[in-house]
Amino acid sequence: MSETCIVVGASHAAAQLAPSLRQEGWQGRILVIGEEPHIPYHRPPLSKALLAGEKALDDILIRPPALYEKQAVEFKLGARVDTLNRAHKTLGLSNGEIFSYDKLAICTGSRVRTVSLPGTQLAGVHYLRNIADVEKIRRDIAAGRNAVIVGGGYIGLETAAVLNKLGMSVTVLEMAPRVLARVTAPAVSEFYTRVHSDEGVQIRTGVAVSGFEGDSRVRRVVCADGSGFDADLVVIGVGIVPNVELAQAAGLEVDNGIVVDAFCRTADADIVAAGDCSNHPSALYQRRLRLESVPNATEQGKVAAASLRGREKPYAALPWFWSDQYDLKLQIAGLNEGYDQVVIRGDRNAGRSFVAFYLQQGRLIAADCVNRPQEFMLSKRLIAEGTALDPERLADDSLAPKLLLSPG
Repeated sequence: MSETCIVVGASHAAAQLAPSLRQEGWQGRILVIGEEPHIPYHRPPLSKALLAGEKALDDILIRPPALYEKQAVEFKLGARVDTLNRAHKTLGLSNGEIFSYDKLAICTGSRVRTVSLPGTQLAGVHYLRNIADVEKIRRDIAAGRNAVIVGGGYIGLETAAVLNKLGMSVTVLEMAPRVLARVTAPAVSEFYTRVHSDEGVQIRTGVAVSGFEGDSRVRRVVCADGSGFDADLVVIGVGIVPNVELAQAAGLEVDNGIVVDAFCRTADADIVAAGDCSNHPSALYQRRLRLESVPNATEQGKVAAASLRGREKPYAALPWFWSDQYDLKLQIAGLNEGYDQVVIRGDRNAGRSFVAFYLQQGRLIAADCVNRPQEFMLSKRLIAEGTALDPERLADDSLAPKLLLSPG
């Protein structure tokens, strides 16, 4: 009899894993179960082109429906998996349906981190994680009105840029001393603060939001220091949380994500996990990682598909990310945790193009490249090679990027 592989979560990882499983030679049934009523779509445009109204849902689908049909990938959408019985190899849905599997892929992704503050239930207070969120936010956008963004991370700043472009008066409130504090060096934070200020966005750091006020809908954001900001629209962007509850309840190991090996395998021989929800070992960084990025989900989807077919293709891709704000394309290579030196290449104080190289004991471990595609590609190579670098040469913007590969 034909075997069944069920993929839980219609995510980026699922969009890659299902077709890859066919390419790996899987002849049985492939069923993707997703909570949203949509087949997998790109999430990065949610806070950018989709929110701006420049793209529609069909424009951001990861793959067209015809491709899934051609590869006999089935979908059950608008369905939530509540239980996983590993002993009987069954999944229980919230509507009572039971599905049996031979192989299982958990690609449940992540959800927004919510806040417990007075007034979050008011109309006009939003989170941004899926298409339904974007549709709700767009109904509250109006030129000349006040928008407050709670959280100065990438999602917050991307949303601020779009709302500002759409004519709203935008204020970003960040509890940390600077925006992007968890992910970048102070020099990069200062650059983005300058650009947003130049564009007309008000950035307030070191400010803790204590609640939201209004009658039936939000009118004001109140802060712990007594200050307040008028608001017709609020978007809260304070991080995401991996969806691990299904795996955890089923007895799979969870530690900041579902614990998998280098092949995306869990401790259960018939279950893999991929994407935001998984925690994997990194040979490059010599520690375990849980990455929140499209490239990670895509590469892990390929690895997990191979594992389901009994083929070992270790995950060894270099982490990379991106963020689009105004005319700025930030491309991030590697992870900067543990850096002991930052080398700036280009003029971050006046222009809109520069690189922040993160070094650890003279070796490049990460790079933030703003409108610098050549340095981004170069950085990925330099990080992977792990060779010692001359900080003065890295900083010399008169040198062509390719010359940085030579010792000097």
